Amino acid sequence: MQLTGTESGEYCFYASFVPGVEDLISRLVPERLPDAKIIKLLDGAVIFKTSCSYDKLNFFCFNNIFLVIDTHVHKNENTKPIESHIRKILRSPAFFDNGRAALLCENSRKIKSFRLVSSMENKPAALEENSKREMEKTIAGISGLKLDRAKPDTEFWFLYRREGISLFMKRLTRSQEKSLHPGELSPALAWLLCRLGGLGAGETVLDPFCGYGAIAEAAIKYFPVKKFIALDIDKNCCKISRGKKSLKTERCAIREADFFSFRFSGEDEGCFDAIVTDPPWGHYRELDIPKAEFYAKILNRFLRLLKAGGRAVILAGEELKTAMLNYPLLKTERIYPVLVSGKKASIFVFKYVP
Repeated sequence: MQLTGTESGEYCFYASFVPGVEDLISRLVPERLPDAKIIKLLDGAVIFKTSCSYDKLNFFCFNNIFLVIDTHVHKNENTKPIESHIRKILRSPAFFDNGRAALLCENSRKIKSFRLVSSMENKPAALEENSKREMEKTIAGISGLKLDRAKPDTEFWFLYRREGISLFMKRLTRSQEKSLHPGELSPALAWLLCRLGGLGAGETVLDPFCGYGAIAEAAIKYFPVKKFIALDIDKNCCKISRGKKSLKTERCAIREADFFSFRFSGEDEGCFDAIVTDPPWGHYRELDIPKAEFYAKILNRFLRLLKAGGRAVILAGEELKTAMLNYPLLKTERIYPVLVSGKKASIFVFKYVP
């Protein structure tokens, strides 16, 4: 795998996303960055080069973004690929001469400390203490950063993937998982759902199960919708959604209501350009009826609320496929099988064709 450093005017990035939307990501990267070259498209991640620095990327579809410093392709010659990669770097003078080491030093003034993280196929992996200490000493010596294994300002990663490659990288984003409420969508997934909904200028959009407002927030912040109406039966969820700064706008209306009994005004009936939603799966909020019946009720209401040609994007379980069979007017345009918090689900994209 060819990696180009900043000496040639390019950066190499590794970005992770929800597994299952690889073909969408393959279109988004060059669309956003005309000079971007995808080096490798992986399951739930992409490696790409661009002359654009991290602060100008403006990608909202990625969970995490890393700056790639070095890569190593393994040929099953050992059972400790990360240790092998560390030895390669420490024993190779070329690593420190070709400009890659300079990437360790490109840190903001706020970054004072670091720690070393290792991951084997998305699971934390322990390193041999001697090689770990030697690598930490090398990073500290080149970058000028102080080692802090407990609460660092940044992280350097060795990540090995089952495709037989390992990457030495600097993490550029902070994890948002710990700040999310149980069942709350990640901002990246919420953005992807809105993008699949094709939300456009002047449109009116509905999320009938808004939860903590992740989809509403993505739509208001990044898409030129005219009006976003968000419903949820949970009083606490609505309170938290209303408290979000980006949703304190006339473009967004958050209403505490049961979607199935809520009476929309006459002007709302049949006037939604798009519906983008993540209904309860039964994991964090119990359902009173079987899931297939629940989905059927949702689709039946969608028929009344969508404009002709309107779109619907639903993150749901497999039971939705069964319910879809009885609603031919909701034409299925695409189904993306995905993994969300380790659970199987699918993103269903519909179009209302009366």
